[in-house]
Amino acid sequence: MKFNKSKLPSRHVSVGEKSAPHRSMYYAMGLKSADIEKPFVGVATTWNESAPCNITLSRQAQSAKKGVKSAGGTPREFTTITVTDGIAMGHAGMKSSLISREVIADSVELAMRGHCYDALIGNLRSKSGFFCFLFSVGYML
Repeated sequence: MKFNKSKLPSRHVSVGEKSAPHRSMYYAMGLKSADIEKPFVGVATTWNESAPCNITLSRQAQSAKKGVKSAGGTPREFTTITVTDGIAMGHAGMKSSLISREVIADSVELAMRGHCYDALIGNLRSKSGFFCFLFSVGYML
């Protein structure tokens, strides 16, 4: 299926002569021309080994990527940081937890804008992480 990318953010890195250097990076990662012609969907995850609630997120991101492919998109996975309240609470680390929420929102926005992704799937495990992803979407509007 051929997509009209004329209004999608990914057109800046995938369409026309000026995007040849960008496409070369995608080819270097194993993408084919057919993949590059599809909408790019960012699959953001807070996977890490810091807490039990995040440990399965990598596997879940793989499932999301399969869904994106089956729907006709090209998934592009990326991760962001997380500070787990359950480990950070009760000491000075809790200050890091509060700040991390803004860092998560900012890092998702930066990855989405910087790589010109057309859509976002946020794969996270906490209420505060959910709001971080919502903030990042709000920043991009």
